[in-house]
Amino acid sequence: MTLILASGSPRRRELLELMGVAFEVYPATVTEWEASDACPRELVAHNAALKADWVLERRENLPILASDTTVALGDEVLNKPADLTEARAMLKRLSGREHMVYTAVSLRWKARSVVADFVETSTVRFRALDDDTITRYFERVNPLDKAGAYGIQEGRELIIESWEGSLHNIMGLPTERLSQEFERLDWWAVIRVG
Repeated sequence: MTLILASGSPRRRELLELMGVAFEVYPATVTEWEASDACPRELVAHNAALKADWVLERRENLPILASDTTVALGDEVLNKPADLTEARAMLKRLSGREHMVYTAVSLRWKARSVVADFVETSTVRFRALDDDTITRYFERVNPLDKAGAYGIQEGRELIIESWEGSLHNIMGLPTERLSQEFERLDWWAVIRVG
């Protein structure tokens, strides 16, 4: 049995591979909610469920996993930047400050009547960043496909001072909690590689 990953994210693919999950990529084609003044927990939960339900209509016989991640600085949601100017402005705002990363996961499997959703949070503290450091970071990392204009998996020594909570959650998929959910739902027996 193959899990359907309702995302084209290379980071989520890598994390599922690390977990030993047999999966197929089937990105959802939906319009995500991206209001900067939205409650970040509600925003990611909405978007993950939207993706999962979209794929469920097309692949109803298989287990489905959808996820959504965003960054929140206080009450403001920092989604993916539109361009490098906006990305630079985001990193300047995060400079020397602490922020939250929210990742929602939605699991669906019609054959087993599964509708399960959860949100995990992690805290990240940035180093104080100058323009040169941001430029060096952008030379190594494409900020345009990442909430908050950064990813923790590469170049983090340039921008990140510390974090609390799941590193994988910050990357876009809280594997520790997800593994517990797979166990609770008795999915491991059917989606594990080998």
